[in-house]
Amino acid sequence: MATIPLIVLGTLAFALCIAGILEFQYHLRSLDAIPLRIHVNGTRGKSSVTRLVAAGLREGGIRTFAKTTGTAPRVIDAEGKDRIIHRLRLPSIGEQVRLLNYFASEKPEAVVMECMAVQPQYQWIAEHQMVRSHIGVITNVRPDHLDEMGPTEDDVAYSLCNTIPLNGILITAEDQKTNILEEVAESNGSDFILSDHSSVTDDELDQFTYMEHPSNVAVALDTCEKAGVSRDIALAGMHKVQPDVGALIAWNLDVKEKRLQFVNGMAANDPVSTLQIWKFVIGRYPADGGTCIFFNSREDRPLRTRQMIELTLEQIKPDHFIIRGDKVASTVKGLVHHSPKTSVKVLGLDEPLINVVTHLEELPNDTLIYAIGNQVGAGQEILQLISEYRHHG
Repeated sequence: MATIPLIVLGTLAFALCIAGILEFQYHLRSLDAIPLRIHVNGTRGKSSVTRLVAAGLREGGIRTFAKTTGTAPRVIDAEGKDRIIHRLRLPSIGEQVRLLNYFASEKPEAVVMECMAVQPQYQWIAEHQMVRSHIGVITNVRPDHLDEMGPTEDDVAYSLCNTIPLNGILITAEDQKTNILEEVAESNGSDFILSDHSSVTDDELDQFTYMEHPSNVAVALDTCEKAGVSRDIALAGMHKVQPDVGALIAWNLDVKEKRLQFVNGMAANDPVSTLQIWKFVIGRYPADGGTCIFFNSREDRPLRTRQMIELTLEQIKPDHFIIRGDKVASTVKGLVHHSPKTSVKVLGLDEPLINVVTHLEELPNDTLIYAIGNQVGAGQEILQLISEYRHHG
């Protein structure tokens, strides 16, 4: 009698194995129905590049579907329309399999997938078992998610390399860890292409309806070129793109008979990317009224909070620094000597969000405000409040 449970368990295990094999074979047939698969990974800019590539391919007459994870996950159909992904459970990379199967049923010519895996082993599965891309993109390597991919930037680079395709093409704009990416691409039998952000002109950037990074555009253009779409045609499609919720936006604000310039950089929540964006922004938006950093922190990320305060006071050194966060007074006190002329104001996380706008209203005319930190949740609500002052005209 004792052997009956073992027989039942063995039968169930065998049935599950058979089901898994059949499901994997079905998935492989779905992949075969997608002639061109592009997998976009990297620390920053994945959603933007996914959208740019898909838009460029569509403009070139290629029936293209895309999926972004970004600030808000989206499916982008063959006409370029966004469809919100409503999840009934926590995000899982298994979502990629279901979407690829759906895309295959729509008879696409190309699919562009943003990688949603973070841990190295899941990144490998996402590429080599799920997407099996022809073109892999790694936007950049930044010191983020160090607890999962670190502890060093080299470790992050090697982790991202898990999505480099076999016998395909790798395209990247990363200029610091290039040797690692090129080495792994070569070992995978894939061609290596390093995109040049300087090839994208200011005039080409100015034609976007939002602020786009030249490195993102360069990577997307190189990807479209490898797919057979010329630069001019791809760029024309990219200029029509609907930006991701976390895209870098710039608004003129009308506040109490004053004009303020506001740039949202909260989607780039690591210090390296935040500083790079600041250098990009300050060069394009000179402000006679001075500068202001608004930092929206997360209570569960004290180390990141300290890093962002250090970055602001040691390197950016704005005229005004508004912090929304708790337990930051000692950190500010220990760092404010780096920027003694900076006026620092701290708002608690439990204070009404409208208080952020109240402090912005007190800034001098023609102040440049750069928002950094966390965009999810309260960050989105703050952006909505600020958008009510947006100048139209």
